[in-house]
Amino acid sequence: MSAETGWRTLRVEVAPHSRDAVIAALFAGGAQGIHDEGSAVMTSVDAGFDVHALAAAARDAGAAATSVTDTPVIDWSEAWKDRIGSHELGPLVVAPPWLAGGFDPATTIVIEPGMAFGTGEHATTRGVVRLLAGVLRKGDRVADLGAGSAVLAIAAAKLGASRVSAIEIDPDAIGNAEENVVRNGVSDVVTVIEGDAALLLPLVKPVRVILANIISSVLVQLLPVIGDALDVDGHAILSGVLQEERDELVALLERSGWHVQAEDREDIWWSGVIARR
Repeated sequence: MSAETGWRTLRVEVAPHSRDAVIAALFAGGAQGIHDEGSAVMTSVDAGFDVHALAAAARDAGAAATSVTDTPVIDWSEAWKDRIGSHELGPLVVAPPWLAGGFDPATTIVIEPGMAFGTGEHATTRGVVRLLAGVLRKGDRVADLGAGSAVLAIAAAKLGASRVSAIEIDPDAIGNAEENVVRNGVSDVVTVIEGDAALLLPLVKPVRVILANIISSVLVQLLPVIGDALDVDGHAILSGVLQEERDELVALLERSGWHVQAEDREDIWWSGVIARR
């Protein structure tokens, strides 16, 4: 057995009439847990455990056949990276550092996954980035509410914004956001600000574009502040809205003097571009 192997898995083929006896024999022989897989049961034991004696006990109890395989040790400190990919979203790409090398740095947003929300893995983030390319004009001033990792603020900077205020209330997210801003070379455009968006947005107005990837109940509360902070021809991109909430939110927006100009849907999530009538 190689040095890379720390566990061994015993697979035991059983007939219905001997199943209970075989499982009892496995537990009596030292198995700590049993996984049921159709006509077989499986158990994993430490490499130092006598798995062949356990297999013999299973056969004595009526097992039809047994097989043993080595189970590689998994370095979970690295394996989690396999769950994070790169995402091509219109003219931009969002990627973690270990996948960013194959893309153009000018149009790639490199995000180091951390405690802050926003790696490109969530549909709400992707929806805002896709819509942003059709709204932002070169030189625009932008506010990103609930900035998280600052992925959306960085996207705005990469698309040509002249100033972006990334507002985030969670102090644990601030360090990750600031690191991502520096990593992407947009420190001269993006400023990360810790605090409540309802209080801080009036201090950075006027802006032409507001990004708000927040749950719908908070979006509704922020609408008056968003409206007051936008330029006359300004737009807000809302996300974090479930598709089942879309109709109710759009009706409220229309009653409040807004109209929806563009929409994006992915999985169970809805994102939309809104402007005042």
